[in-house]
Amino acid sequence: MLEALGDCSAREMRGAVEAAVAPDAVVHLSHPFGDVIGGAGLVEAALAPLWAAMPDVERRVDISVRGICGHGQDWIGQAGHYQGRFAAPFLGIRPTGRLAALRYHEFFRIEDGRAVEVQAIWDLPDLMAQAGLWPMGPPLGARGRVPAPPTQDGLRIEGDGAAALAVVEDMLAHLHLSPQGEEAMRLPDFWHPRCSWYGPGGIGNLRGIRGFRDHHQIPFLSAMPDRAALMEQGHLFAQGNYVAFTAWPGMRMTLTGDGWLGIAPAGQTLTMRSLDFWRVEGALIRENWVTVDLLDIWAQLGVDVLARMRQLL
Repeated sequence: MLEALGDCSAREMRGAVEAAVAPDAVVHLSHPFGDVIGGAGLVEAALAPLWAAMPDVERRVDISVRGICGHGQDWIGQAGHYQGRFAAPFLGIRPTGRLAALRYHEFFRIEDGRAVEVQAIWDLPDLMAQAGLWPMGPPLGARGRVPAPPTQDGLRIEGDGAAALAVVEDMLAHLHLSPQGEEAMRLPDFWHPRCSWYGPGGIGNLRGIRGFRDHHQIPFLSAMPDRAALMEQGHLFAQGNYVAFTAWPGMRMTLTGDGWLGIAPAGQTLTMRSLDFWRVEGALIRENWVTVDLLDIWAQLGVDVLARMRQLL
């Protein structure tokens, strides 16, 4: 199925997805798609509208990781872009008539050769920006297309991933053990000094530990100092130098301060969906690809970002 989506018609896409995703599979999709059931539900809710908006769309893959998570489940995680000519509206986002790329992180739990669970985030804010629409606060990081690994090995990953997994697990453990503020997470102990962090459209791409601290970590922790990763319900797995994590949701926190995405402190408890890939180089994390369901965050706060976007048209 994943190979077929690289270059196929809408009809071929439907057949491939319905054959590969079990009819009773639980499919978790980012806002506003929601949860659907089975391959048919995935097609109707998300893929068919995308193919209608970009009739020549192709699914391009930069990273593909497969492994067994701590729960003993077999997962495939992929990161890349749906790319095509943006010819018709998509979720109210106006078409550009030009090449567009919709970034995705998609995870599939496999049993007996079929996907029985799907978790997927599409970076709709970035697509809005490509269409010249921005209904949220400006990102602190840099905008631009997220690159593939410079090692060019994201589609030919080899090795059991044990060493890379140990590095990421140690780093994640310090989400809770480290103090708050700038020293949280002990970044120099786990991150390469020339690391890159590729965030969703509303946060942007960051360079180095200084860039990560200034444009994501400090604003995030200032706004939600009690953030807690829900690792026990997530799925962390590795292959070669790559580690992947998926959970639905993956974090819980209370919005008590300001400074993150321009959101006022509401004192409200939120959950966050975040799907991650890390590339480890030696004993340090060199790159981190992150998607966050930002539209869901806003929806929990009672803000319909897509409705605000339509007011800009």
